[in-house]
Amino acid sequence: MNKIRILLADDHPMVRSGLIRLLESYKEFTVIGEAGDGEEAVEMTRAMKPDIVIIDLSMPKLSGIEATKLIRKNNPETKVLVLTMHDNEEYVYQIFKCGAGGYMLKNTGRDDLAAAIRAVAQGGTFFSPRVSEIMVNAYLRKADAREDHAADHDDIPLTKREKEILFFIADGLNNTQIAEKLFISARTVDTHRTNIMHKLDIHDAANLVRYALGKKGKQRL
Repeated sequence: MNKIRILLADDHPMVRSGLIRLLESYKEFTVIGEAGDGEEAVEMTRAMKPDIVIIDLSMPKLSGIEATKLIRKNNPETKVLVLTMHDNEEYVYQIFKCGAGGYMLKNTGRDDLAAAIRAVAQGGTFFSPRVSEIMVNAYLRKADAREDHAADHDDIPLTKREKEILFFIADGLNNTQIAEKLFISARTVDTHRTNIMHKLDIHDAANLVRYALGKKGKQRL
């Protein structure tokens, strides 16, 4: 089994030490490096090419948001998972805009963190329940006219299958996981996903996730 190669970026050595012990208790993970600031995280990612970078937002020299933007720009094959104490709405929005695949709070349980790493490493998304709540509330409260139009889309028909996939996206599932749920291929899921984005005039994964969460949140009201 190929292990998921992880770079940790946090400015607190004790936090990094604790995370290393936690992560290496899982046979599928290996921590290949530690960065103490944002600049170091960017440079180590360039040199070591990890599968995933787990990064805090509050970092010296370069913030986690700025570092994530550079990591995703320079090393698009490397995924980013934020692990932080901040549950700020603007941080959540900015970090997904920068291309991160997940946002977890530091009070997350170990198994949830492990699940987040697996999902993000495979190209999916994963977020703490509190972060999901923030994203739904932000979508419902602050969506501008274009997003409001996108949220309803009464004039844009989605097929039954596209609606199913949209709701699985809201649950944080990646293409492979959705394929398993629907007994279809991951490539077929990706085709449906592309069609959904085209119909809704959505051009990136972060806004698709926000739309899906908002749509699901409204149906629960």
